[in-house]
Amino acid sequence: MKKRLLPFILLLISIASVAQQLPTSPNFKANDRFEQLGTILPTPNTYRAASGAPGREYWQQRADYDIKAELDDDKRRITGSETITFFNNSPDELKYIWMQLDQNLFKKDGIGATSRTGTVSEKGMSVAQLQAMNTGRGSSLDPKTEYGYEIKSIKDKAGKALPYTINNTMMRIDLPVAMKPGTNLAFSVDWAYNITEYYGRSGYEFFAKDGNSNYFIAHWFPRLAPYDDVNGWNHKQFLGQGEFALIFGNYKVAITVPADHIVAASGECQNYAQVLTGAQKQRLKQAETSKTPVIIVTQTEAEKAEKRENKNPGKKTWIYKADNVRDFAFASSRKFIWDAMLTEPYKNGRKIWSMSFYPKEGNPLWEQYSTRAVEHTLKSYGNRTFEYPYPVAISCHATSGGGMEYPMISFNGGRPEEDGTYSEATKYGMIGVIIHEVGHNFFPMIVNSDERQWAWMDEGLNTFCQYLAEKEWDYNYPTRRGEPNQITDYMSSDPSVLSPIMSSAENVIGLGPNAYAKPATALNILRETVMGRELFDHAFKEYATRWRFKSPTPSDFFRTMEDASGVDLDWFWKGWFYGTEPVDQDLVSVDWFSIDTQNPEIEKELARKEAVRKQGTISKQRDLADKANTVVGQDSTMADFYNTYDPFKVTNADRQRYEQYLSGLSQNERDLIQNNTNFYTLSVKNKGGLVMPVIVKMEFEDGTDSTATFPAEIWRFNDGQINKVITTQKKVVQWTLDPYFQIADIDTANNSFPRVAKPTRFQIFKQQQLRRPANPMQTEGAGKLGTTPRN
Repeated sequence: MKKRLLPFILLLISIASVAQQLPTSPNFKANDRFEQLGTILPTPNTYRAASGAPGREYWQQRADYDIKAELDDDKRRITGSETITFFNNSPDELKYIWMQLDQNLFKKDGIGATSRTGTVSEKGMSVAQLQAMNTGRGSSLDPKTEYGYEIKSIKDKAGKALPYTINNTMMRIDLPVAMKPGTNLAFSVDWAYNITEYYGRSGYEFFAKDGNSNYFIAHWFPRLAPYDDVNGWNHKQFLGQGEFALIFGNYKVAITVPADHIVAASGECQNYAQVLTGAQKQRLKQAETSKTPVIIVTQTEAEKAEKRENKNPGKKTWIYKADNVRDFAFASSRKFIWDAMLTEPYKNGRKIWSMSFYPKEGNPLWEQYSTRAVEHTLKSYGNRTFEYPYPVAISCHATSGGGMEYPMISFNGGRPEEDGTYSEATKYGMIGVIIHEVGHNFFPMIVNSDERQWAWMDEGLNTFCQYLAEKEWDYNYPTRRGEPNQITDYMSSDPSVLSPIMSSAENVIGLGPNAYAKPATALNILRETVMGRELFDHAFKEYATRWRFKSPTPSDFFRTMEDASGVDLDWFWKGWFYGTEPVDQDLVSVDWFSIDTQNPEIEKELARKEAVRKQGTISKQRDLADKANTVVGQDSTMADFYNTYDPFKVTNADRQRYEQYLSGLSQNERDLIQNNTNFYTLSVKNKGGLVMPVIVKMEFEDGTDSTATFPAEIWRFNDGQINKVITTQKKVVQWTLDPYFQIADIDTANNSFPRVAKPTRFQIFKQQQLRRPANPMQTEGAGKLGTTPRN
């Protein structure tokens, strides 16, 4: 309903938009949502500055590895020996060192098995599920096989045994003499373990049709745990969900495999001349100048190798070198097809290899898309962070879905059906997982965050960059994570299953939405709605550059984003990263006001229309019909001045009073009155608790529209409910909060005023069995498609 503002309101109109924000009722409550994080963040020091940058005395440890390992294809076993040189760059003496034994996750009596939970289903269970329930280990593990490390020896440089203690997935090595700051220690470890079936991070995939296995070997050798200025020794147990905390070093790795295998690994191969055929070396040379991928090992060659015509092919040793990496992984198989191209992604003269390794089961998808997706990822991520510093990036095809990342190499899913057909979801799922896993080279392989504790620091930042890279691949790319409306189901979940983003990776229910989707969405909202692209992009690039080849913590990220942008974001970190409240803004009401102009030409006409409206259409029609039958209508002597007087007629006296009124106003006041401005007071309730900007779309009477955005600070005096005055020249007929789904509002039904009812869609079916619709591309003959989504 429209309300007229009395003339004296003009004196207050300039401060109306401020005054309405002040506490005006007993319901007002002060809130700390906009107070600084303060003591929630660690105190800055000489190691980590208050700006979020590494401090002047920042340090980190280093470990170099010289590894010799052999893959036994028949026994599915790895045997290895490593010499480690550990550099104590800390200011502390170290009496012992800690190493990670991740394969011990699969021990029968290990913490991974004993901490597993579950229940027996009365609906039935498979033998594998029952065995897994009985042993506490994954259903893919052979119950007759012993898994986990066999530590054969640990010796110092002189060959003297070093005492050690194994605590589940961690091992402490006691030193005869404490390591002084600035010194280094060389020691060796001999070990072996049985390879598990591939479970998403590492293992083998067996192909029953041809009797061969693809091996994806990761977290396969005992590795130094980090010792840093934040936690001391980072020796949280590996429970399977939280990934890895690692330190940088230089690697030299010799991998012995059956001679008919092809190996892909972190780093650069040092002996292609010895392990490749003449034809393969020639193709690799051709790939150095090709703008499209060149097949190095053809499908024909791979199919011939997988027949294993030579039962005793012998062995080959592939030698790799990888500098300044935090880990090392490799893949090996006689089934691998290999393609590659050497390109210049940053147009700076420096070329980088993009490569893919995959069995024939991955085609035609992998030959068509994988290596191009690798190159695209390097370009996209590099443009918003830093140029990819390594010489190669590799994508390996491992099973149907999911993926896992390691320096310079990743294991990725996305497999067509046996006949080569695939769905759109499979195609885009494969490209997406390749972008994601190759993108992990930036976070955390270079910006080296602690994945075991803070999964979101690599998964969330990487998923955000993946979202942008997917849109740069295809404008209409069907992204799964990043858009605000894609996180609303999770944010509206039962609070009992929600954890703050700032939770340890091992303790989170729903790691996917919590550590991947929610932080990626938060960053997207920061970029598009809170900060703007220019400020966000500069700050994000600054963070990546500052912590390149270093180990940041969450506070370093939060502080850098604010330091480089000049935007106070503590309220945002509190709500999105430390809290679990959702966004739910409710447009409770809108009051409409206009100024009493005192212009008789306007005001009397409005009064006339209002009088007619109040008289009502039905009574008006009745009165007109009966007019001739009234007393006054039949006897003119009963009429006088008031029967012909028009109270809404503008008189000269009216005009004179108006002119006198205008003469006492300033030009600004006169303009405001004569513009016939509309004033709307919006009452908005914060039902969800998470404060966010208020975005309002106005649809006008003339069919046009406009959108206004108010910063989150609008809630700083009252985080429960606020009033906001909006002025317009045109009449607004419809109001909508968050019209473009920018803030992850979990309930859009209360975002409109007047309320807009939206129907729930349902279908009417015939009383017959429904048939599965035909695959559209198969029906139209446009290509090979035809499987359900895997990712």
